[in-house]
Amino acid sequence: MSQQHVDGILNYGGTMTVRDSAVGSNARVVQAAAVQRDGAAERAQVGVITILPLETQAVRLALGLRSERVGDLTFYRAMVNGVSVAATMALEQGQRSAMAAYSNLVGAFDPEITVLAGIGGGIHESVAIGDVILATEMVYYDLRKITPTGTPRRGQSRPVPAAIGHAVNAFIADLDPPSRLTIVDPEGTSRSPVVHAGPIGSGEAVIADEDADEIAFLASFNDKILAVDMEAGGLGQACHERSAASGRQHRWMVVRGISDRADRNKSDTPQRVAAWHAAQVLRLLLPYLENKR
Repeated sequence: MSQQHVDGILNYGGTMTVRDSAVGSNARVVQAAAVQRDGAAERAQVGVITILPLETQAVRLALGLRSERVGDLTFYRAMVNGVSVAATMALEQGQRSAMAAYSNLVGAFDPEITVLAGIGGGIHESVAIGDVILATEMVYYDLRKITPTGTPRRGQSRPVPAAIGHAVNAFIADLDPPSRLTIVDPEGTSRSPVVHAGPIGSGEAVIADEDADEIAFLASFNDKILAVDMEAGGLGQACHERSAASGRQHRWMVVRGISDRADRNKSDTPQRVAAWHAAQVLRLLLPYLENKR
């Protein structure tokens, strides 16, 4: 995918069709003057957190989001498939910055559901580069005890809220052919990534070694863990604690396009395609996340 050009899409029966657009200094799509908000913000149904600039670009274009300024922070807003969406980009990679981004998003728009969208590393044999993971559970692998005789890990598992699990199941059941989408990228290449639902691992490490202790631990904890990232643990914990403080459940989920295999062949080259796939799946998933009450 070009550094200067990323294409918007329209959906026709699950097939992604390219519509010309551009980003950068000459962008014609998803570009609006920043607006300073006065008073209370309108609540969003779905909040989106991205980490990397290429993830943010993909989500902005796929969802048709407009820039909006709230104090010193930039957010992105739109109605997408009948769902009110507010998005923000974390300051840095990692769990702590993801939690701060969530706090900023809640403070400005108080979303009912928050989605972490972007790229991740696949660690299960069933997952290929370009596939998309819808996390149904997060396993945090960085809890550990350091002793003179070794460092045992203490993994912490947190499932997504049940309503999110039902939404994911319904989305995957509606895919035709099963578990696949046809996506045409901006250069005209058609791909059919598999959409997986299952657990992911999360911690602070960028993993580029298939023999890493972290991967071995995750496989021993649950042999069905599909991928790893660096932010899902923070989002899951933040929503869990926010639910206790606010008196209502703060729902969360993670959408990860697979950009590498978390091995020594790890490369940045597939990241844009993986981010694009994740953004398209998120767009199609939004109506399933909407609270109909």
